Amino acid sequence: MQTKSTPRVLYIEDHEDTRELVTLVLEQRNYEVVTGSTIETGVALARSQQFDLYLLDSWLPDGSGLDLCRRIREFDKVTPILFYSAAAYEIDRDLALRCGAQGYLVKPSQPSELCNLVTSLIESRHYLRVAS
Repeated sequence: MQTKSTPRVLYIEDHEDTRELVTLVLEQRNYEVVTGSTIETGVALARSQQFDLYLLDSWLPDGSGLDLCRRIREFDKVTPILFYSAAAYEIDRDLALRCGAQGYLVKPSQPSELCNLVTSLIESRHYLRVAS
């Protein structure tokens, strides 16, 4: 019998309190969360480790989450990307989706809403992997 591995999330967020809170919420749902606060850290982690989902903020100290999304998509075309951002305009969501994200959730939101979206995106990725 094959054991199910713990889903891994790379969360890039520059606001420390938000990063800690989201990490706690996801860990309570049995996710392994690796964090960083810059584009450079995000790219380095994404290139060196396997993740089931990338969770990105829109505003980072060394650029935008859109820049990070584009850079990740240069070498990883399949892992789902979810933006969790305070940028609440429709254009922000549309730009994220055009850059390769599969989801966009505006902060603040209920922890259950974030967890449900994370779970849904990861499960849909695994379904696609099995189906192809």
